Amino acid sequence: MLELIRSEAKVKEEALNKGLEQLNVRADETFYYFEENEGGLFKGKKYTAVITTKYAVKEYIKKFLNDLAYNMNTKFNIEIKETDHGFAVVVVTDESRALIGREGRTLNSIQTILRQSLRKYGKFDIKVNIDIANYKAKRERNITFEVKKICREVRDTKVSAKLDPMNSYERRIVHTVVSAFDNLITESEGIAPNRYVVIKYKED
Repeated sequence: MLELIRSEAKVKEEALNKGLEQLNVRADETFYYFEENEGGLFKGKKYTAVITTKYAVKEYIKKFLNDLAYNMNTKFNIEIKETDHGFAVVVVTDESRALIGREGRTLNSIQTILRQSLRKYGKFDIKVNIDIANYKAKRERNITFEVKKICREVRDTKVSAKLDPMNSYERRIVHTVVSAFDNLITESEGIAPNRYVVIKYKED
């Protein structure tokens, strides 16, 4: 269970500060959002700060993954690092192949379930990226290499290139790589799970 507190006040800053004081932490050590509460006939509007600490989220992620390992009758070595909006999680295990799945589908499902389980506690904008045995890092390098090669071909021939279906994470990699090339644009087409990217030439 994710630990969180709720603190109420007439202004957002006061509600947040009350919660931070109760937790004895700084704002940059937390995730938080505000709920607006309409006052009654003779009462003004109030705000509720819903707050959880980054430490609590880390512990939640660890428990989620350790419970998964227990159910698989195995053990995980887990490393969690803070990012700008959440956490990057690296898992090392003897069951890497089973956890990654074909084309990373099992890995993506684990990540999706974890993110959804965090959302049930509130509207926290917490990004969690899970990688197993550096699968995503290797996949990103391969995608980057191939897309750069395709970009040069599209730029030279001016003929659009339709890529294979990819998940949203991989499509973002493609969009980022192509954005570094002049006169090239990307468009996502199709419906998930068969959504794909088209790289197109665009005149100045």
